Amino acid sequence: MNSNTDASRSIKASVPVSLHARTSVEQVEEGRELAPKFDQDGLITCITTDADSGDVLMLGYMNHEALVKTVQTGKAHYWSRSRKTLWHKGATSGLVQEVEEMRVDDDQDAVWLRVRVSGSGASCHVGYRSCFYRCIPVGKEHGAGKELIFTESSKTFDPNLIYGDAPNPTLL
Repeated sequence: MNSNTDASRSIKASVPVSLHARTSVEQVEEGRELAPKFDQDGLITCITTDADSGDVLMLGYMNHEALVKTVQTGKAHYWSRSRKTLWHKGATSGLVQEVEEMRVDDDQDAVWLRVRVSGSGASCHVGYRSCFYRCIPVGKEHGAGKELIFTESSKTFDPNLIYGDAPNPTLL
């Protein structure tokens, strides 16, 4: 990044983000105020896609702090449900998600990020580009075989080299 972009990111980070109370259906569905609806655990669902291809990279969750930090910094932040902590995507792996566009759905209970990922471009802790690297056979295809089908032929990085002894976030 050039220094002008860095400076604008720094300025942006210091500007408070206003999350408004939900006062009416009209305000939520047709208004210009960000009035997100967090669930009973204080989370909002976030779909993240590649800014160029549109491919779904991951589904994550944001709490209030993650949503605010994402807006302020232009870098994706999530709430890790398994680790119970704020998670700056790419802080450990170097695979930072730079947000190109952030949208909220009609009733403001879900967020969509369009991102560019640094490094290998991967967003999955398993090493694949997308967390959605397997296909479930449906309809006639389901009858031909019930095994999941891999949609990515190889990993973009070795998770053991990146994460070492860090606990795997997948819960059984």
